[in-house]
Amino acid sequence: MKQIALDIGLATGPTLQTFFAGPNAAALAHLALWLGGKSNASARSPVPTYLWGSEGSGKTHLLKAVQAHLREQGASVGWLDASVLEPAPFDEHWAAVLMDDVHLYTAAQQHAAFNWFVNAQTFQRGVLAAGSLPPSDLKLRDDLRTRLGWGHVFQLQVLSESERRAVLRQAADARGLFLGDEVMDFMLTRFSRDLGSLMELLDLIDGYALQTKRAITIPLIKSMMEES
Repeated sequence: MKQIALDIGLATGPTLQTFFAGPNAAALAHLALWLGGKSNASARSPVPTYLWGSEGSGKTHLLKAVQAHLREQGASVGWLDASVLEPAPFDEHWAAVLMDDVHLYTAAQQHAAFNWFVNAQTFQRGVLAAGSLPPSDLKLRDDLRTRLGWGHVFQLQVLSESERRAVLRQAADARGLFLGDEVMDFMLTRFSRDLGSLMELLDLIDGYALQTKRAITIPLIKSMMEES
């Protein structure tokens, strides 16, 4: 079956609370501790953090969770990923700089990322970046690659099939929902396997089942998709 990306009007975004750590507990604890500081950016450590791992390991989830948390505190942040073709100049009012998918950066994006990095250090702002490879293997300009690797570096592991099933089962039980094996198979094969996306899918299914007063079945999920 072709895997379908989950993009059906999610009501909530990624948070640290919806990130199931599993083998990535050290990275999650590090970010939670870093975000535990005051909203003033100077209260947080300016030592950069770099996350790396394969697709589906949760890198973007964690970056977006940090972004959302800082915004909730009233702080502004700089965000750069491969889709930002014209990066903005560094803003000294940013509380932090977040850079995703650095392994895909063009020469212009690498130039902007290096500039952001240097200014973030000058103004003692946090830097959180992520890519698919460890810093030493990134095909980036040397000055950017070395800076990405001199701080905290965490490798994120993709949850195993059994771990994802266990998390889905636990989350369903907490909601008082019954997920048959065929429904769980459908969720794991037809949608994004990123755990954050699966948790939000479960929320949508729960809400739709309550609204329609129907049991959770594959036809119910297909009906929800058709109406989205």
